Amino acid sequence: MRLLRTLSGHLRLVTRAIGRRRFASSTEEYAKRNYANNEAEYKTVIGSLTSQRRPYLLRDVYDDMMLDGVKPERDTFHSLIVGTMKGSRLQDAFFFRDEMKSMGLAPDVALFNFLISTCGKCKNSDQAIQLLEEMKRSEVKPTGQTYICLLNACASGGRLDRVYAIVRDMTAAGLGLNKFCYAGIITAHKNKTPLPDDTASKIFELVEQSKGWSSVEQTKDNAENIMLGISEEELYNLPTAEYIHRRGGFISRQLTVYHVAFHAYADLRTVEATERLLEMLEKDGKSPDVFILMQVMRYFVVEVISFCMYCYPLRKFTLCEV
Repeated sequence: MRLLRTLSGHLRLVTRAIGRRRFASSTEEYAKRNYANNEAEYKTVIGSLTSQRRPYLLRDVYDDMMLDGVKPERDTFHSLIVGTMKGSRLQDAFFFRDEMKSMGLAPDVALFNFLISTCGKCKNSDQAIQLLEEMKRSEVKPTGQTYICLLNACASGGRLDRVYAIVRDMTAAGLGLNKFCYAGIITAHKNKTPLPDDTASKIFELVEQSKGWSSVEQTKDNAENIMLGISEEELYNLPTAEYIHRRGGFISRQLTVYHVAFHAYADLRTVEATERLLEMLEKDGKSPDVFILMQVMRYFVVEVISFCMYCYPLRKFTLCEV
């Protein structure tokens, strides 16, 4: 099997050096070598590779399915594309989309959401916009989740113009802005190039505005995301995505907008804005969780390192003078 050959690359090189032996495998030998026999077993393998962060092997698993004559159904393609999404493998995601189409399975709204999210992870907002246009041509109705995925995909590239255009579309469709929308707008301001001088104050204003956020419509996609092990933080590419499954109060989900704002300030290295945001958090009667404390510490650690790097040549110069 192709996957097993990938995992045992060194053994394959030794085999080539010794020489090939051509013979037919018996049924028992094939059963030992084969790691999956039906779609359910292949789905288990796909889920295992995704959880192990080995998305580069998903194409091999798919090829093995084809060799074994196992036809993947819609939910299997969803699992494959979710794996590529988590691994930020945009080319593989579109490969599975095309394979799905070739088998007569039309992409649904959930799959489009996964693809748009993958575009966001790869900072490819142009492709994300094209996917929305494809949805319209295919008469697949976007949901609130689709718009938020698209908003955050455009925000990853600092496309503030596109982000506010999506906000206007959402408002026209009667959808309110929730905390993930505000998180995306903050990210867009942080990633905009060239960076405006008032970025820190804009982010502070957005945190203030977000306190009246509303809930975007809930859809059946949320239930499917939970079944596939996808959190909203992962789907929308928030900086807390890597930590959301940790226990012990590591992440307080009520502080989503604060998380993104503190993360932005740490990247921008603005101490005054960070202190103002901590004061706002205290006035709201909330305490910083572990992620927020990490961002505050990250800023000061970077400042200390920068100061030490600045002082080292001066110290060297002083010693030479002595």
